[in-house]
Formats: sequence, structure tokens, C-alpha cells
Amino acid sequence: MTLLDHEPDPAAATALVVRALAPLVRAEARAEAPAAGLDPADLEQTVWLRLLERPAAAGPPRDPARWVRATVRAEARRGRRTLRRERPYAGTEPAASPAGSPERAALGAAERRALRAAMARLPERCFRLLDAMLAPTDPTYREIAGELGMSQGSLGPIRSRCLGCLRRMLAAEVVAPELRGRGR
Repeated sequence: MTLLDHEPDPAAATALVVRALAPLVRAEARAEAPAAGLDPADLEQTVWLRLLERPAAAGPPRDPARWVRATVRAEARRGRRTLRRERPYAGTEPAASPAGSPERAALGAAERRALRAAMARLPERCFRLLDAMLAPTDPTYREIAGELGMSQGSLGPIRSRCLGCLRRMLAAEVVAPELRGRGR
């Protein structure tokens, strides 16, 4: 005979089981949680969740005390396995940002392709200068001037003119948004 045999209403039966098992669940969770590195309240909540997840056709456990002990121990083992696999965020490594998402990577690659395509249409001198400045090695002005055979002092003004030319080219390619509503 179980706790639910006397109660025809399932909601009342569940409340009866919860009331009857609460001290045992709390005690078992407090006993097992420290060894598993878990918070006792979290472990207790997980046990209640497992009870509610049981199929309605299965009904309540035949031996509730044994079920509680077995479930608490199983959830504690699961918690230990999880703690072994996961490592806490130390704060020293950068947090995952939306910039690292696949969508952002695809958009960034498309933008870089569009930039490189526009740069290829620039005059040779501008292309070489901007290409050198966008190099992954991040060269200094002195290195760029030596590579291109230009004076270091002329790099800034030439770069400015080249970027202005590139800006105008890219602005011409971008379609202006349509006016919405009534035109005036």
C-alpha cells in the first residue's frame, strides 16, 4: 500500500507525497550534496523534478523512501560527472561574444571580400599602400615606406587620399534606402 492509495484526486495525492517525503528528500540531499560539490537545494529540486517527470501511468514509486535515496544518489553522481567535465569561468579568458558567432563570421568574410574587390579597382599606388597597411603582420609606417619605396612622411597624406577614393567607390555601390510613405 502506498501513500496515494487513499487519495482519488491526483493533485491531492501529489501534494500528500510531497508533504510526506519532503523531510527525507531534504535530509538525503544535504547528506549527498557536499561530496558531489553541489548545492543541497539544487539537488533537492532535481529530485522533485524527477518525481514529477515520472509518467502518470507509472504512478508514484512503490517504495518512496528507497526511490528518494536512489534518485538522490543518482543525481549526485550525475552532478559529480558534470563537475569533472565542466570547468568554471575563471574570468581570465574572454567570454564568448556574439562577434564569434557563425553569422558574424560570414558577414565579416563578405565585408572583407567586398573591401578587397573595391581595393582591386583602386589605382596601383593606392592598392599597394592599403594592402600593405592591412597586412596581418601589422607593419609600422617605416616598414611600409621601405617596402613601397616612399618617404615615411608622405604615407599619411597618400593614405588619406586613397581611403577617400575607396570611400567614394563603396558609397556609390551602396543602394540608398527607398523613401517610404508619401513623397513630397
